[in-house]
Amino acid sequence: MRIPSDFIQELKDRNDIVSVASGYMTLKKAGRIYKGLCPFHGEKTPSFVVYPENGSFYCFGCNTGGDVITFVMKIENLDYIEALKSLAQRAGMSMPEDNYDDSSARLKQRIYEANREAARFFNSQLYTEEGKQALGYLINRGLTKKTITHFGLGYAPKFRFSLVNYLRSLKFTENEIVSANLGNRTKSGNAVIDRYENRVMFPIIDVRGNVIGFGGRKLDPEQKAKYINTSDTLVFNKSKNLFSLNNARKSGEDTLVLCEGYMDVISVYQAGITNAVATLGTALTQDQAMIMKRYADEVVICYDSDAAGMTATQRAIPILRNAGITVRVLNIPDAKDPDEFLKKNGDNGPAAFRKLIKGSSNDIDYRLDKLKNMYDLNSMQGKIDYLNAAVKLLSGIDNSIERDIYCSKISMDVDVDKRSIMEQVQRIRSASRKRENKEFNRDLMRNSFGQDDRINNEHKKYIRAAGAEEAVISCMINRPEMYGYIKERIGADDFVTIFNKRLFAYFSEQIEHNEIPTINIAADFSPEECSKIIQIQNNYKSNLFTDKAVDEYIKVIKEESHRMSDDDIRNSSRDDFEEYIRKQKEKRKKKEVLSNGTDT
Repeated sequence: MRIPSDFIQELKDRNDIVSVASGYMTLKKAGRIYKGLCPFHGEKTPSFVVYPENGSFYCFGCNTGGDVITFVMKIENLDYIEALKSLAQRAGMSMPEDNYDDSSARLKQRIYEANREAARFFNSQLYTEEGKQALGYLINRGLTKKTITHFGLGYAPKFRFSLVNYLRSLKFTENEIVSANLGNRTKSGNAVIDRYENRVMFPIIDVRGNVIGFGGRKLDPEQKAKYINTSDTLVFNKSKNLFSLNNARKSGEDTLVLCEGYMDVISVYQAGITNAVATLGTALTQDQAMIMKRYADEVVICYDSDAAGMTATQRAIPILRNAGITVRVLNIPDAKDPDEFLKKNGDNGPAAFRKLIKGSSNDIDYRLDKLKNMYDLNSMQGKIDYLNAAVKLLSGIDNSIERDIYCSKISMDVDVDKRSIMEQVQRIRSASRKRENKEFNRDLMRNSFGQDDRINNEHKKYIRAAGAEEAVISCMINRPEMYGYIKERIGADDFVTIFNKRLFAYFSEQIEHNEIPTINIAADFSPEECSKIIQIQNNYKSNLFTDKAVDEYIKVIKEESHRMSDDDIRNSSRDDFEEYIRKQKEKRKKKEVLSNGTDT
């Protein structure tokens, strides 16, 4: 059974989209709309628009759109029912009776429960005779029992049925265990065995306190992978989550310390620095940067000081900058990582590490220092190569004051006229702007003519028809009172493109049942289709939908529909053409028979 539309409408009324979106991002009023930096992709110029009048949003940068329900689904990684429950809780509403199909939501809930029980199991195993080695490893790494308990650290036994049997005793099915990626089916498919064997276990907890996955570190040197992480499940995506974000969120800091691994985060937490996070066995992703942007304006990168760590730092800087985050880089002296630094400095470790954080350089200083080390500034060629690389770096700085300061710094470092450096920076920026404008205009043209329409893949083929169809659909959504006028003049069968035909039929049914046309799009369409619908809805101003304008759109659709029929005949194969002629003859014969019958 569907969720009643009146419930959905009340839910939307009580959860104003501007208010909900403002909880995740900064929105600024711009006339009748609100604009901001998109929370779903990195950008420097706001392209995310919220339309309070119809309760929708659309990003012109990544083409993501929808209503308040789809916004919560995407930003919190929830399914439809979970998003409804979240918004209902926010508004103090009770969900309707559970007589709707929420099988996916139920499975997700069971995965959460299985993960929670698995975390408890792993932690309990840490204090068994078999878990002594794992507990010893953690204590030898300097962790206290209080820290071990706080992070819920544990041990996965060697026996490959330990966790599976435990979860079965709690009435979890094999499908639930495999869906949680806590167990794997054997090659024969006859059994399910534990995913983790003889490993120290690190639970991964989301900001709502749910255990969503695990990281397992090997104890036996003979084991191949040093770390094994949970694969993607219904509740976990390693590229879209961060280790210990649940702790960092509560720290009250507006800065996050980005570490390389679990143990680094845990060590600095134990030292009193509770705003540290780490990626989950992957390089930093744009999604993770956008998540960090929700909780902090500044990130201090604190990766290992080895070559791999420096490479990862160089890669992370532009990703964080593109997300609108201020970036600083912490250099760890005389130690490979934070954990080693804290141990070396003993009781003074926490204070010394805080001092390092406070004194960390911004990302431009860090990258300029790295460039200096790459070139011989005592040679003419080395100086030229350094200047070319430095100028390219500075050209990416949007703040003119910041650019000016660094141009002065480089000028003094290499004894080159500052004006020459600034002119070259400006030249690169101008070329870059031209290139970006060209790409933007090309993308705009491509979108305008449907070349990049991944939802309506016939748009490119039938540009004129698709454009007119979208205008009629927009009119139906924005001015449903005109539906009667439209219905008298055109039907779904007149539409040329299959996707728009489907939309026309859908919105016709909604209006005929006295529903708000877009009330249930989050339930009835995919997120990508919802984005397309919102784009159509907001592409046209409702006050421009006059009878005359609608007549023109309908005229185009019918012309294109007839033209398409003629083209299909002309472009068909000889066999197709002959089949067409045969059917036409049959139709004529039927008409003649009927006509003769009537005459007699």
